[in-house]
Amino acid sequence: MPRLLHFLVLLALLAGVRPGWAQTTAQLPGTLVFKLKPEFKGLATTDYIALPELQRVLEQVGATKLRQKFPRTLPASSELPGSVDLQLVYQINLKTNVPVAKACRLLEQTGQLEYAEPLNVRPPLYLPNDPLADSTNADGQFYLKNIQAYRAWDVTKGDTTIVIGVTDTGTRYSHEDLRNQLKKNYADPIDGIDNDNDGYVDNFRGWDMADNDNDASINMAVFQPVHGILVAGCVAAQPDNGVGLAGVGFKCKYLPLKIYPNTATGSFAGFEAIVYAADHGCQVINASWGSPGSRSQFEQDVVTYAAVNRNAVVVAAAGNTNAELDFYPASYDHVISVAALAPNDEKSGPATYSTHVSLAAPGENILTILGNNDSDYFPVSGSSFASPLVAAAAALVRSRFPQFSADQVAAQLRQTADDVYGLPANSGLRGKLGTGRLNVHHAVRFTDRREARIISTQAQPSRQAYQPNDTLQVAITVQNLLQPVSGLTVTLTSLSPYVTVRQGSFAVGNLVTLARADNSAAPFRLVVAGSVPINTRAQLRYRLTADNGYQTDEFLTLTLNPDYVVLDAGDLHLTLTSRGNLGYDGLGSDLGQSVTYKGSAPLLYEGGLLVATSATRVADRVRNERNAPDQDFFALSQIQLSRQPLRVTQEATGVFQDSVPTTKRPGSVGIRIRQRGYAWASAPDRDYAIVEYHLRNITPDTLKPLYAGLFMDWDVLPEAGRNAAAWDSVRALGYAYDRENPTVYVGVKLLSDGVPACYAINNNAGAGTPVRLADGFSSAEKFLTLSNKARQSSVGLTVGTDVSQVVGAALRRLAPGDSTVVAFAVLGAPTLPALQAAADAAQRRYALALPTRAPAAAVAWQAYPNPARTQLRVEVPAGLGLHTLRLFTSVGRLMRQQPLAGTRTELDVRALPAGIYLLQVQGPGQVLSRQLVIE
Repeated sequence: MPRLLHFLVLLALLAGVRPGWAQTTAQLPGTLVFKLKPEFKGLATTDYIALPELQRVLEQVGATKLRQKFPRTLPASSELPGSVDLQLVYQINLKTNVPVAKACRLLEQTGQLEYAEPLNVRPPLYLPNDPLADSTNADGQFYLKNIQAYRAWDVTKGDTTIVIGVTDTGTRYSHEDLRNQLKKNYADPIDGIDNDNDGYVDNFRGWDMADNDNDASINMAVFQPVHGILVAGCVAAQPDNGVGLAGVGFKCKYLPLKIYPNTATGSFAGFEAIVYAADHGCQVINASWGSPGSRSQFEQDVVTYAAVNRNAVVVAAAGNTNAELDFYPASYDHVISVAALAPNDEKSGPATYSTHVSLAAPGENILTILGNNDSDYFPVSGSSFASPLVAAAAALVRSRFPQFSADQVAAQLRQTADDVYGLPANSGLRGKLGTGRLNVHHAVRFTDRREARIISTQAQPSRQAYQPNDTLQVAITVQNLLQPVSGLTVTLTSLSPYVTVRQGSFAVGNLVTLARADNSAAPFRLVVAGSVPINTRAQLRYRLTADNGYQTDEFLTLTLNPDYVVLDAGDLHLTLTSRGNLGYDGLGSDLGQSVTYKGSAPLLYEGGLLVATSATRVADRVRNERNAPDQDFFALSQIQLSRQPLRVTQEATGVFQDSVPTTKRPGSVGIRIRQRGYAWASAPDRDYAIVEYHLRNITPDTLKPLYAGLFMDWDVLPEAGRNAAAWDSVRALGYAYDRENPTVYVGVKLLSDGVPACYAINNNAGAGTPVRLADGFSSAEKFLTLSNKARQSSVGLTVGTDVSQVVGAALRRLAPGDSTVVAFAVLGAPTLPALQAAADAAQRRYALALPTRAPAAAVAWQAYPNPARTQLRVEVPAGLGLHTLRLFTSVGRLMRQQPLAGTRTELDVRALPAGIYLLQVQGPGQVLSRQLVIE
């Protein structure tokens, strides 16, 4: 037996699963799906979409094998509220040098799609037992007692017309306890012909969705796991045949759908299998696979199609990570999420728990079919084997109550579960193991249960995350799924100290079975606190109560205080993060709102600050030579919007830095950066936002040379693949546009001192070019773009291409402890002259509202330390007649004035508030100015 266990663990590891550990979500390389907006359906066929703009982008990303993913599915129907149209979903392959994330953003820019997403690979869940721990399982299938399956079979033994789709790793057709339980498709016998004209040839006994053939059996030669056979045994092991086990589904049949490939050309097909099962008559579908995080709208659409369009009950394992987290597909709407319990009804040690869990079921020492031969059995553990117990129970409920919809079956299972929160080990998990432990007998017997459920939630404004002090409204729709309820009330309560519910009561009243009601006329009102920790997930509870003591809880989660701010006062919207990125919080991230102009689609794929002092000492958080994001900068304080900005509409501040160079980190620069962002709501300042960086040398050595600039990978509308980038040397303005149909111009202008630099990059450049982003962006390439002045300042002027641009400056030498300033305007405009006008306005505004004056070139004078805390020392050359020292705030208020005493003077700044000041030294016919930071 130990040898067998080792084999099972090896199979799980080869499948990318670590027993008992959290899985991460992989993605299918070079492949994505997108969904057309419904109004364009009439322009699309199975392999062509007559939308010129979309076709241009498809050509740009090298799309091949464009195909309608689900051409035979049912369309959405007004008679089925909430149904989806999967005929709008298409799949493409990409050319090898196009990142999937960038292709998705380019496609979404067309405005013709609901979404474009990568395809996730969701691994099977598997947690094998130690065979020495009661491996013979002398008590047999103990779990049948726990869930009262024996008593349930006295009420109903199911029916052979009820089919459970097992989407998993395959089956063993010949096993003694499975061979008679298979659902066969007699309309398409194995004869090489698609007799039933469903698009699948000879799908007589299930289908291999991953390899696209009619053999859904496992292939041990390629170490395909036996996971699917273990799951099938829980569901459908044949009862009353004198051997082996009894599956909970009793007479119900199972349909094996293999979703993991045996071949190099195959790929994961879990969600395709859900559609197949729904379209081929499976009233229940089990998914004992998944991974945490990485929610997908495509996957939610598939689940919604199965549950709403096709009225199938979808059941999924909640996960095997001892943590509270979202797990997919279990956490999607319309899914019965099943957590695993120990034999004593306590939460199983490794089981995942959350408010998305619907109910729990036994998930330890589950004796089931192994499948190495035709008569073997084995005890296993994990939510993979709790889920099929619930799926089989759902099949029995469907047999007992054929009038129930899929949502009503789920409600019946939830409302007949046994409470397990009285156990001390579960008391702290109330609401996170669902309504309790599955009770199959109650589920098929009781006809008096009630369940009202919130079926939709709409927040206004609708956002990814909410900032401190935000206010929002929440409208819900409630549906009664089972017996009529009277006196129904929904009360919304915040379980977080960072959200206050100002109006949280909805008196629904009476609802008959399947009736709905909403509070759109008087939505709930919420307020976010002014002080919220970064990336806080705030949970709120809906409590539904009615007459006769009915009560149930549901939950709403809001993300608060994200690690970015959006300067959106004007027409140009710019996302700034706490660690130096612009647009999004890193390569391929969806945290952020990019750069947009007048409500456009995102115009920036990736952006961020670069700081360098040599080809080997570069600091940033943009892509590197491995096409993964560098992690040089880390936040010292979160970027935040000021509550009372001065002389600007919006002001954001934050501090980040990289490490001091050491023998272990020789490539760092040693810079601490205070960043500020500014935006205005009134003309002529609506077309830009300003980002300003105060760079302080935290090393013991002088930084010479020192370069700083912004890297911007532009995707300018209408077509990012035919962009051009150019340089206006008079204004120190780098800009980009669509060279064939310019409808918007975007750019970056250097506002502060330093020798300007601009480097334009052809993202599609071939091998041998000095900067080639196709194989990454190395430190040497970054240094080249910063230090090359403006020798490579344009690209795509003749033939458009996908462009990036670095706009920066060579700064003065920076002594230890000293600081300097580099500032940029990020701009947008409908024409080049308008962009240039915006650049001029930004320069004027920066000089007026945010003054920084460089010393005259012939005059060398010092003010240090900068930033200052106590005493500021000022040194000026002799013989110039400089006589007065003045210190102003950023809004021009005089704070200090004193005469210069010779060439050296000290200024006491201890009593001054921290902030940015303007230091002036006055003499006959000249005023020398310098920006000063007081900490």
